[in-house]
Amino acid sequence: MEACRGPSEAWAEWTARRLAELRDRRVLRSLRALSPVLGDASAVVLDAGTRDSWARDAPSLGEWEGAQTERLVLFAANDYLGLSAHADVRAAAAAAAAESGCGPRASPLVSGYTHAHRRLESDLAALKGTEEALVLPTGYAANLAVLGALADSPSAAIFSDALNHASIVDGARLAARGAGAALHVYKHNDMADLGAQLAASTAARKLIVSDSLFSMDGDYADVRALVALRASHGALLVLDDAHATLVCGEGGGGVAQMQGVRPEEVDVTVGTLSKAFGAHGGFVACSAQLKRLLVSTGRPVIFSTALPAPAVAAASAALRAATPALRAKLWANVRLFAAETGLPAASPIVPVVVGDEADALALSAALLADGFFVPAIRPPTVPRGSSRLRVTLSAAHDEADVRALAAALRRHGACGARAAGRLRAKL
Repeated sequence: MEACRGPSEAWAEWTARRLAELRDRRVLRSLRALSPVLGDASAVVLDAGTRDSWARDAPSLGEWEGAQTERLVLFAANDYLGLSAHADVRAAAAAAAAESGCGPRASPLVSGYTHAHRRLESDLAALKGTEEALVLPTGYAANLAVLGALADSPSAAIFSDALNHASIVDGARLAARGAGAALHVYKHNDMADLGAQLAASTAARKLIVSDSLFSMDGDYADVRALVALRASHGALLVLDDAHATLVCGEGGGGVAQMQGVRPEEVDVTVGTLSKAFGAHGGFVACSAQLKRLLVSTGRPVIFSTALPAPAVAAASAALRAATPALRAKLWANVRLFAAETGLPAASPIVPVVVGDEADALALSAALLADGFFVPAIRPPTVPRGSSRLRVTLSAAHDEADVRALAAALRRHGACGARAAGRLRAKL
């Protein structure tokens, strides 16, 4: 009689089979180490071995001490204002580490919450025009906390944009599976579809959730239309402003501010401290009442270690360093890139849609050889058939950087009128 195979053998076979499937579909991912350039948020240093591995879509060892290196212009970060390299932000983080240590030692409800956390929350609330704000370890955790706490029973229904970030998707799925909340997905930015689904729902509590600036397509939610549907259906409106905070709006308040929406018309705003802030962490801006609810029932708040002091200090310094001049430089780069490429750049996120995974990898490798770091974005991050290069612009880039990347894209046939038409068709 054949002996029963142990679970380790079965799992090993399954893992090998799954990896082979991913490799055949050209969506097997690898981590490849690089080094930032001190004081320059627009560049990275890559060793020759890692560069070659990236070009071949293969893993790298990341052991580059003593290896030949080269400096690449980075067009793949979310550091929209270049604040990660700002002298004041770096100094604040270093001072906080020296004074308070690198770890917060506990969750916020135990002993990890400090006066520095409270001051940052007050400043974030002022930025968003809300009564309160709550700092969390990541923006991902913030979305899980909000959706889990608010859609906590079958009497709630979540209405989510089809292209929302994975953290929203996961938060909504957890609420649906764990608490029995209804989950409805409406067509991307289709207000008629959303309105029809809201009207058909009999849920006592309806929650609309949308990215404000979509991370892979670079387009915006129609916040005015969302506010109108919020009012007509008595819904709660949650906006994920991760890519727009400090970037959009006259005061950096985000997409709602940019579109002329009053703060009180958006019930909850989720944000991150790891993009334009150049630091790390997430936050929720909301009413004092909703903050009390999140602190009491938000599992990522209760069961996560608090944000470390250096990250808190860096984010606070970034708020002070995020000047209108930096925003103006960022938007000048967006306009310059659009003019140089013919691509419809409406935000600092500009997708160059290629379609096929192999073609996207080839274009990324060609740009790598030209001295630009722009990795390919493939499924499952984006839908199959829409693989792309996601160009992210920053105030840290100078005009020469932007013009040089545009010239390289033109040389490789990735921009101009035909490419712009292909992009619009894909999106």
